[in-house]
Amino acid sequence: MDIHEYQAKELLSSFGVNVPRGGIAYSPEQAVYRCSELSGERWVVKAQIHSGARGKAGGVRICSTEEEVSDAASWMLGRKLITHQTGPQGKLVSRLYIEEATNIAQELYLAFVMDRKLERVVVVASAQGGMEIEEISEKEPESIVRSVVDPAVGMQAFQAREIAFSLGLDAALIPQAVKTITGCYRLMEEKDANMVEINPLVVTGSGEIVALDGKLSFDDNALFRHPKISELRDKSQEDPRETYAEDRGLNYIGLEGEIGCIVNGAGLAMATLDMIKQSGGEPANFLDVGGGASPERVLMSFKAVLNDKNVEAVLVNIFAGINRCDWIAEGVIRAVKELELTLPLVVRLSGTNVEEGRKLLSESGLNIATADTLAEAAELVVGAWKAAKAN
Repeated sequence: MDIHEYQAKELLSSFGVNVPRGGIAYSPEQAVYRCSELSGERWVVKAQIHSGARGKAGGVRICSTEEEVSDAASWMLGRKLITHQTGPQGKLVSRLYIEEATNIAQELYLAFVMDRKLERVVVVASAQGGMEIEEISEKEPESIVRSVVDPAVGMQAFQAREIAFSLGLDAALIPQAVKTITGCYRLMEEKDANMVEINPLVVTGSGEIVALDGKLSFDDNALFRHPKISELRDKSQEDPRETYAEDRGLNYIGLEGEIGCIVNGAGLAMATLDMIKQSGGEPANFLDVGGGASPERVLMSFKAVLNDKNVEAVLVNIFAGINRCDWIAEGVIRAVKELELTLPLVVRLSGTNVEEGRKLLSESGLNIATADTLAEAAELVVGAWKAAKAN
């Protein structure tokens, strides 16, 4: 789960990380009022969406007058910002963060990420901040510092000092840097975060280390331990297809194709996507119904897939071990009837109670094509989709 920048900064501040003063605004009038609260001569208006590269899309503006703040807020609110991270659909701006402008003397990059191969938290830092880490690794690879944290002891002060010195910071700034680095690690550990990223982390003209931006991502599976973190979720920033499925306990990832997929098991689901591509089609989603799927769960899966208006055909591919093919068949028949499905539908069943499942489908009298193998099923559904599209 991702959260907004202003929410991330509140959490960072609670762990001792220095952040600029700011406030949230939902209208141009509120944005101007925030400026009067902050006082000063310059302010930064930031669109709050779950994406990086907001500045390149016009989502971050430095303003010198209240009129400029009002104009910037009016332009951003209600607009869909499109960045390389949002995709062409963009993300809607419904709130802004108004922040005091900072006198920047130096920009740094600091991130804490999970390295699943090492099974450790890895600190990634660079003296070249303000750019995405991909750009830094391409343009200034020698500037990147990596440090692995031993989970048995956590982030130690000496390790934080080593990172700070490797960034070329002045000796007088090392205590502040250590406080920032250890604070970020404690946040990641205590709140079950997958990632803590500050880009840029800046040194101000007055000699302070400040987190000018903040990006946090949390482990969904651990949110039950953190109800206050859970409340920070903004569903308007998520793919509505994925939100619908997740709220019903389905493992779903939306894609850009036209052929909906209902499969059990992540490995089989990935193989199904590959076979559809190989047969000349484009999968619309990854959906794993899981083990022990009841007819009701199959019906929910169909609803999740059909929430995508781009879906023009559906492939059900089940290898029943824990599942039962007759349950799946019952769910498919129920879905076709209740949802009045007219799209091409191909079902491939294999495993437990497969004969009973196939019999239910064949005797249903419904327009459901069946296949014995995955390759055959993929060819059938792509062929049916192309035929329907041609008509």
